[in-house]
Amino acid sequence: MSRVAVAFTGGSGNGKTTLIEKIAKELIKTKKVSIIKNDPKDKAIFDVEGKDSYKFSQTGAEVVVTSPTRTTYFSQREKSLDEIVNMISDFDILLVEGLKTLPLPRIAIFRNEIDKSYFNCSEAIAIDDSINLDDYDIPSSIDILDLNNIQMIIEWIWKNAKEI
Repeated sequence: MSRVAVAFTGGSGNGKTTLIEKIAKELIKTKKVSIIKNDPKDKAIFDVEGKDSYKFSQTGAEVVVTSPTRTTYFSQREKSLDEIVNMISDFDILLVEGLKTLPLPRIAIFRNEIDKSYFNCSEAIAIDDSINLDDYDIPSSIDILDLNNIQMIIEWIWKNAKEI
């Protein structure tokens, strides 16, 4: 099977991370799964101040920390999708959170209200019962998925994910 990718988007607090986590836990049973998360506000903290790996990463160098159970890569440079894919090349499916500009099939996640500005960058929307679809004019080109039906979303992913 070839490697495929799909992206998830939506406003903060709508459940992107939770959905990706649920999908990954299901897919990892039979597939090699990789995840890319965009941190547009540069808020994520990846190491503990004072530890060697933190000190090394603060130099600006590319740093790899390896142990018997994991390998962690710290980079002080922005990477393109192709560069990241090459680094983590051993996967069947790549799940991307954010990065609206990437040319990937995309599911927008909404709770309570739909932000129509995501329609132009999404092929599907995943919503829960807090959304009344009668309140919105959703383009016919956008598939509507049940945010609480992980199997439905996974089926959509396999039909629509982009080979990379």
